[in-house]
Amino acid sequence: MATRNRTEVTEFVLLGLASWPEMQPIIFGIVLAMYLVAVMGNALLVIVVLLDSKLQTPMYFLLSQLSFIDIFLTTITVPQMLVHMLPVNRTISFNCCIIQLFFFMTVGSMEGHLLAAMAYDRCAAICDPLRYSAIISHRLCLRITLTSWVVVSLNSLLYSVLVTRLTFCGNEVTHFFCDITPLLKLSCTRPVVNEMLIFTEGVAVVVSPFFFILGSYARIGVAIVRKHSVAVLHKALSTCSSHVMVVLLLYGSVIRMYLRPSSSYDLDQDHQIAIFYTVVTPMLNPLIYSLRNKEVKGALQRLFRKLCILGNFQPDSQANREW
Repeated sequence: MATRNRTEVTEFVLLGLASWPEMQPIIFGIVLAMYLVAVMGNALLVIVVLLDSKLQTPMYFLLSQLSFIDIFLTTITVPQMLVHMLPVNRTISFNCCIIQLFFFMTVGSMEGHLLAAMAYDRCAAICDPLRYSAIISHRLCLRITLTSWVVVSLNSLLYSVLVTRLTFCGNEVTHFFCDITPLLKLSCTRPVVNEMLIFTEGVAVVVSPFFFILGSYARIGVAIVRKHSVAVLHKALSTCSSHVMVVLLLYGSVIRMYLRPSSSYDLDQDHQIAIFYTVVTPMLNPLIYSLRNKEVKGALQRLFRKLCILGNFQPDSQANREW
């Protein structure tokens, strides 16, 4: 590493999926379709939660925040990935790269904190249903959300500042967006401080919500065993199955991508995981929560019914005005 030439980097070249040149037209079409589905699906879920009075509960407030995060996450990375698949300039300025890194890490970390808050909500609903409204409130959820935003923003700012202090031996980023791992690979010397932060402070901020989720579900399991009730078991399965699936999708990708030494970095495998994390997961989340949730499906049906009624009556009202 010491023999590599040091250069003052003012911009980076995002190589994207350069290792799959013959597949890029197909990948472009598939990723574009998934991106549009992800944005429209999550936006629809946010609109339904805002407009439907039956969904004005803390749980669905957190769900709408999760959908907003998914829109933000996929929009930070995917449009740039699609543009760089075209025969155009693939460079990104140093400052823009650091800004993208900051927002990507902030939004990605925030998703885990929201899932932890949702696990706490489900734990209170199942373990202590009579006191649920006293334990969980919109005000509490708002405080949790704002506090989480502050924590993850400061965490991402720390990483971003440390990256700016690295000396780079090249400017070709083997990724389709500015992420922490490929940037560390460009460092002329081993970024020991950055790697130590990932395995210490990074674990505390990013992975601690995962352990909180595990603790919440352990408490739910204990409550089910103690009550010996089929109704409680059915309620737990119906309300928690969607959340469990989303947690597995998120943390399965995050642990594989980041919680390992940079020496074990594998280009093709990490590209696949990154596409899954930034495109597939945001697309699946609204489908999981809408298809497996009767209240969300009912709200969607009511929204579409209102739209159909408005669409049917609009021509008549226009004709009456002309008459």
